Amino acid sequence: MRNLVLIVMCKSNFGVFGSLLILVLLLASCGGKKEEKDINPNENIEYGALAFVDLFNATKDSSVACYRIPSLITAPNGDLIAAIDERVPSCGDLKWSENINIVLRRSSDNGKTWGDIQRIIDYPEGQSASDPSMIVDEMTNEIFMFYNFMDLQLEPNVYYMNMVKSTDNGRTWSSPIDITSQITTPDWKKDFMFITSGRGFQNTNGTLLHCLVNLEKGMHVFGSDDHGDSWHLINTPISPADESKIISLENGDWMVNSRVNNSGLRYVHLSDDEGRSWSSKPDSTLIDPSCNASLIRFTSKRKGFAKNRLLFANAKSKDERINMVVRISYDEGRTWSEGKTIFTGASAYPSLTVLENGNIGLLFEKDEYTQNVFTQFSLEWLTDGKDQLSKPYRVGE
Repeated sequence: MRNLVLIVMCKSNFGVFGSLLILVLLLASCGGKKEEKDINPNENIEYGALAFVDLFNATKDSSVACYRIPSLITAPNGDLIAAIDERVPSCGDLKWSENINIVLRRSSDNGKTWGDIQRIIDYPEGQSASDPSMIVDEMTNEIFMFYNFMDLQLEPNVYYMNMVKSTDNGRTWSSPIDITSQITTPDWKKDFMFITSGRGFQNTNGTLLHCLVNLEKGMHVFGSDDHGDSWHLINTPISPADESKIISLENGDWMVNSRVNNSGLRYVHLSDDEGRSWSSKPDSTLIDPSCNASLIRFTSKRKGFAKNRLLFANAKSKDERINMVVRISYDEGRTWSEGKTIFTGASAYPSLTVLENGNIGLLFEKDEYTQNVFTQFSLEWLTDGKDQLSKPYRVGE
């Protein structure tokens, strides 16, 4: 068995990228299985250095074809929760695989070490769950995990939207709750639709918001005004848009950042009336190879920080899923930095979160979907020393 340590040395000045990949293979003895050791990212976070922790790798389990579509959040108690598809017979998406489960790993020390893989959603063969996403309700300290469900034997090509809830920082989860009828309309029954993987968002007033894609009828926002007891669809289609992320801006407007297939860039959609109407435009600076991305709020003046900061991660390429980059915006997404390269090779489906220690956490698919790696870095590292937090950060503060 192999323990794999990957250290990426990155040097960038927001537009000039250089990278040196050092691959160290530590071979265990042939006498038996050796316990895998995790890497402490903080030990390698010097100026320009990152460490990757490979959290989900199917080459370590012959019963799994691949792990895909990661989701990362910081629980109310500061634990990191990383969820992902466990695709058993093949790497096919939901409608092409009769056995996809949702599994997770947890870290209670800001990503230094991680617990074993836990299977959270596991239906009988012929029924599959896919594309996990999460929202943390910072007012109730609950976590909502969403996923898409299909019974490929009884109702092939019919999509259902399910949810589970945790009240103990993701240690245990409720039974699945079918919210399809709440966030879709009856005429969508046979449409190709799915909740976007990654994460949703909680507005300052407590409203929970998320994105649902209907490939026939457009991308829609859905939400909850009662902390997840019930859900509703905002029946205003947003187009062009595929997998999308939503956040609330400091002025109260909603912003959706969307994948648009075959366009080579991202589209941005803005609403000043809580989703009843939208203005849409391409962002020529955010080039994209038709892939999911991640968008989160890092800091807010409302919470006592000196600056408003948004973070965006994607594969910065027009036609290939390569070059994972994280950017920062200081003007609520109107402009973005050139970004800092996290990994130059094959990379996709990033998921960002803010760690309890103030660092930025990132989980993404790496090396043609063979690895799903976690890394973390500081604001100072991301900005080459030009910016740093002005006070200690605590999630939900």
